[in-house]
Amino acid sequence: MTVAGVGAVAYASVIERNAFTLRRFDLPVLPAGAPPIRVLHLTDLHLLPRQRRKIDWVRNLASLAPDLILNTGDNLAHQDAVGPVLEALDPFAGLPGAFVMGANDYYAPTLKNPLNYLRHKDPNPTSPRLPTVQLIRGLTERGWLDLNNARAPLAVRGLDLDMVGVDDPHIGRDRYHHVSAPARSDADLTVGVLHAPYSRVLDAMAADGAGLIIAGHTHGGQLAVPLVGALVTNCDLDRHRAKGITRWWPGANGVPGSHAPADAAWMHVSAGLGTSPYAPVRFACRPEASLLTLRPATD
Repeated sequence: MTVAGVGAVAYASVIERNAFTLRRFDLPVLPAGAPPIRVLHLTDLHLLPRQRRKIDWVRNLASLAPDLILNTGDNLAHQDAVGPVLEALDPFAGLPGAFVMGANDYYAPTLKNPLNYLRHKDPNPTSPRLPTVQLIRGLTERGWLDLNNARAPLAVRGLDLDMVGVDDPHIGRDRYHHVSAPARSDADLTVGVLHAPYSRVLDAMAADGAGLIIAGHTHGGQLAVPLVGALVTNCDLDRHRAKGITRWWPGANGVPGSHAPADAAWMHVSAGLGTSPYAPVRFACRPEASLLTLRPATD
């Protein structure tokens, strides 16, 4: 391996995977005259108990004073990580919030052929089970809605949000048909929440009238190519929507956002904060949390 190659591996495995960053986006999704809502989106912590720096970084995000916290799963990377995850989230307890699970909230990470990620090989969850029930209990005790195949209203800054979510589509736990319904005409905004952004769920949420869809899972490609972007998304989402803000409508997968109809949903996919402990690298794709400021569409 060349010196440049060694340097790139060292950068990806030691520096960039720990270079946590905050992304900020404004989204025009609220009705006219509504107050702005600051949403903190956390996902894919893949936390090990020893990762003190990541825990402290997440805790310090409380200084942003968000109005709403959304957690889109894959919090755990170890049997003993529930306590550290809840410690990281404690400063946000009592805020309006909601969460869904990812595969790595159910199954412990195991050593696998990394090429399976590039091939988008279907998951086969035979790994040891994680203490999912303990994690869900801890999140609900902090006042947050469990949106795993569920729908519920949520009041934030005097606005009525219609929240709908599914359990992780990546391992076939999504049951959107159980909670599907047209967006409520009396709600200020319908928000779809899921871990892995598979097009079958995104299409259904958008068809029902969701104005905003929030997801994680992709790691933004994890290993990206500068000026090219993500090579894979680890689901059927097209690569150009691997992270950041895009538009979604039924049939949008693979279609440029410039073709979006006026009523297309706004979608945020976060690259997340962690990696599998067996593939602890990121390149041209820093770990991230996002602060989304929801504003009236007419502002």
